[in-house]
Amino acid sequence: MTAVVLALISAALFGAMTVAVRIGMRGLPDPGAVTLATMLPAAVVVFAAALVRHDVTGAWPFFLMGLLAPGLSQVFFTFGIREIGASRVSVTVGAAPLAAVTIALLFLDEPLKLPLVLGALAIVGGGVLLVGERDRPGHLRGRGLAFAAAAALMFATRDNLARALHANATPETAGAAILLAGLVCSAIWARRLPTRVELRRLSPAGLMFGVSYICLFEAYWRGRVTVVSPLVATESLWGVALSALLVRHTEGMGRRIAIGAVLIVAGGAVIGATQ
Repeated sequence: MTAVVLALISAALFGAMTVAVRIGMRGLPDPGAVTLATMLPAAVVVFAAALVRHDVTGAWPFFLMGLLAPGLSQVFFTFGIREIGASRVSVTVGAAPLAAVTIALLFLDEPLKLPLVLGALAIVGGGVLLVGERDRPGHLRGRGLAFAAAAALMFATRDNLARALHANATPETAGAAILLAGLVCSAIWARRLPTRVELRRLSPAGLMFGVSYICLFEAYWRGRVTVVSPLVATESLWGVALSALLVRHTEGMGRRIAIGAVLIVAGGAVIGATQ
């Protein structure tokens, strides 16, 4: 039960973070600086948690893992938000459990059950609805969906690696090592420090990102990938709901994206509820 609650809290914060990035980056021309401005406060939160409970001897595999996600993945994630908006990125990233569960079945010997197949089909159906939008807003570009899908695949790979190696370090140590790697990647990409304006506008997103990461790793240290990952996918509903509430006029949201989000989350719920 603890893993379930932690996964749901992580999902809510991650969905809110996506919308906060969308709001914070308005008018900012440099996505590299936006990513770094988000990562800095997130790293502060996770590093503070690691001071309470840590085990540095097992940190290095997680640092390497962090080069993939959130290192490279956050780059794709930010570009995706810039190209297609927070709601569609949230829905696309919500399909990550399909990849995560597939990897877990193949490499972690987690059991295959019929609900996994049904949940996977629902997730794919939601993705098809999103990609097949007929009346797309002018800002919706195919490459934005590709950026979001790449980020989702990287998230799924990271989650499985974290679960496979979870006995080597505390979740706080793992989170700190991964965020440090992400911070390094973001700094290399940005090639400059963020300005005060960038930090002020992206700090709320970064703080939510940091707490979300702590909850995510605490959940993975307590539950299987096939349970935690689908529950984390409920971030799609949070992203879509908050986008509709706060940035609907720039998102161009319609019925298809709402149904797609529900399908993806329903698929994740079916997967998670039967594990």
